[in-house]
Amino acid sequence: MTGYETFALFNSLKLHFNRESYDYFKYNGKSNISVDAFENRRDKYHFHKLSRKYTNKEDMELFFVSNLVEKPNTWAGDLLTEEADINYKTHQKVLQSLSYFFENDCHLLFDGCDNPNDLFKVNDGDYPVILRKTMQKVTQIETLCILNKILGFEPNWNSRIADTIRWPEFRLRLLKYATFLPQDVLKYKLILKKMI
Repeated sequence: MTGYETFALFNSLKLHFNRESYDYFKYNGKSNISVDAFENRRDKYHFHKLSRKYTNKEDMELFFVSNLVEKPNTWAGDLLTEEADINYKTHQKVLQSLSYFFENDCHLLFDGCDNPNDLFKVNDGDYPVILRKTMQKVTQIETLCILNKILGFEPNWNSRIADTIRWPEFRLRLLKYATFLPQDVLKYKLILKKMI
């Protein structure tokens, strides 16, 4: 990949994670960025460096997604840090063993819980237990995405959670990241059924 292609990919993914109206998959990763606009950027050398680090598009895409999930407003210079590499390796590990992590998180969440529905309830506009555990990184965001695909609780949360600062940003991240996860959730439904 060239520096320009790397920048175009990053720009499309950043739009996907930060704008409700832009869908990376619907627009096939395209955005209106010209080569001239790229050449006039002061941070273009960051993208040239990244293009030499991750040579194929799939690795580059996963690298960007894993960093944008952690911090949707990531700056290009942040992508060259050790923290960015750690984010990438961590997400890569989770995605490679997604069913294992999902099962562990479900075990952690539902074990000893009398009524699993209590984990998803919004009481007086506060965050549900399961959302707090994800935000505190006790459980994986991937687990929350998959549970939402299975149970569809996000619209209810969105209408009942009182927070207008952190929740809208996290909600957008949750919905946008879910599109990069496996769409066939049958395996995860079976795991969930076994846990509850």
